[in-house]
Amino acid sequence: MCKTIKQRVKFKASPAAIYDLLADSKKHTEVTGRKAIISGKIGGTFSTSRDDVTGVNVDLVPGRRIVQAWRHRRFPEGVFSMAAVTLTPTPDGGTELVLTHRGVPKDLIPETEQTWREQYWSRMKAYLESRNS
Repeated sequence: MCKTIKQRVKFKASPAAIYDLLADSKKHTEVTGRKAIISGKIGGTFSTSRDDVTGVNVDLVPGRRIVQAWRHRRFPEGVFSMAAVTLTPTPDGGTELVLTHRGVPKDLIPETEQTWREQYWSRMKAYLESRNS
């Protein structure tokens, strides 16, 4: 049984800047503190957090959208989920990010939701604040 995670977060940075934090290996590593190797091509692979999360880029539209076939090492063998991030500019010059993460095994939903909030959104906000101060 799989479920969908939906999260909405606002950032005080442009969609292009937010996209780079998620899609650029060096910036992703700086933000999370965990090594990331991310291909910039559709069909290319990625791995983060010492291979805890691996997958394939399904769609990449710089500054607008990232869609990945996404797999945590604790998922059952052969199971991938689909993580889609859409970035929309806000009137104040920031970005609204919407994560729709489909196909996460039910028993891993709480942990996965918490990981997105703590390892990504909170750290991205702290990283951006440290750059703006």
